[in-house]
Amino acid sequence: MKKICLLYCFLLLLNCSEKDGLFINDNIVVNNTSITTIGGTNNDAFTTVEKTADGGFIAAGYTQSNNLDITDKSNTSFDFFISKFSSDNQLEWQKTFGGSDDDRAADIIETKNGEFAILGYSKSNDFDVSTNAGSQDFWFIKLSSSGILISEKSFGYLGLDYGTTLLETKDNGFLITGVLDLTASNGQGNAKTTAVKHAGGDYWAIKTDNSGNLLWSRYFGGSFTDTPLGVVETDANNFIIVGSSDSNDFNISDNKGTYDFWVVKISNSGNLIWEKSFGGSEIDEARAITTTNDGNFIIVGDTRSNDKNVSTNNGAADIWVLKISTDGNLIWEKTIGATNFDVARAITKTKDNGFLIAGSSRSLDNGFENKGQNDALIIKINNTGELLWQQTFGGSKIDFLYDITVLNNTSIIAVGESNSFDKDIPENKGFIDALIIKL
Repeated sequence: MKKICLLYCFLLLLNCSEKDGLFINDNIVVNNTSITTIGGTNNDAFTTVEKTADGGFIAAGYTQSNNLDITDKSNTSFDFFISKFSSDNQLEWQKTFGGSDDDRAADIIETKNGEFAILGYSKSNDFDVSTNAGSQDFWFIKLSSSGILISEKSFGYLGLDYGTTLLETKDNGFLITGVLDLTASNGQGNAKTTAVKHAGGDYWAIKTDNSGNLLWSRYFGGSFTDTPLGVVETDANNFIIVGSSDSNDFNISDNKGTYDFWVVKISNSGNLIWEKSFGGSEIDEARAITTTNDGNFIIVGDTRSNDKNVSTNNGAADIWVLKISTDGNLIWEKTIGATNFDVARAITKTKDNGFLIAGSSRSLDNGFENKGQNDALIIKINNTGELLWQQTFGGSKIDFLYDITVLNNTSIIAVGESNSFDKDIPENKGFIDALIIKL
């Protein structure tokens, strides 16, 4: 497969001028864009990326492989997969953490003291994982700046509980969120209080101190599926959590139809301040949130609707961008997409007061170029939601982005997974490889 890739690179290089690009090892570099795949012969993916104070970046996800690029594990169970890079995309260190079962990282941050905190889920109860309360737990670990495991904590009950997002709070603790399998837990999950039992999966918010010790936990939702995928801390030290919900009872008061963007604001002690649903009559799922320079918030996700809060739909699924106030009032909304499935998974602010969105696209019209099935997609919008540019990257199979960040040198780093081994993708080492795109 590498010979095929090298031949492809050589043929493409013959048609490129010097300013168009060059090829370095397993990276394709074209128009100042480099594309790298990392992995072994099984499944490997990056689900999250964070810029680091030293000018580089750190990516996390999961690996099932134990060969080729993955050198520190012996079995083929899924483990947390962490890779630290310099600002020029050079690997500085790479580590895996977990037990003998299924363990996958969902979010990573660099803490104020230069350590790293990672959240995901674990089904293990051995090796790096000290406890497991049931089928699957939140797993929260802290690493030193060089990737040494400092501490690990599990949070969960009898069911399938999984962590999705975390942030370091202004009081130097952590807020971690994810899904609580409330039916399996029999209503557990609200610390130091009693509440009416919901059902299904709920937003679960857990506040810890700097060492990961539990301070409080609260769940929010209804009788069906409520999944949080983004969180921010407000200027007033409250928290806004976004995700999706198809419930219409308990905490959810205004479901628009099937799944909605569901936004909740809670206090720094975990009390519900307000909740809002946004969407139309079809499936609408929020994936990420970020702050704006004017004190409001931008939420991105996917919509299949064309009514109620959704003004337009270009076909199948579109990227849906909302701006809301600190009180949860809708300021504006925009859809971006074409006639096939175009979805967002992450958003980050840029220094010029714009926003970068990462996800994937299957469309071939309305300015979208598609090289196969799903292509990795990066979009830039301005502060009013207007599309500035869009770019797809991929091969003939599935290529997907899950997160994006901007380094101090203004380089854009986006991460995800790739199943391709042609066109923009330099090499595939197994089934799915971790993908890094640098612009």
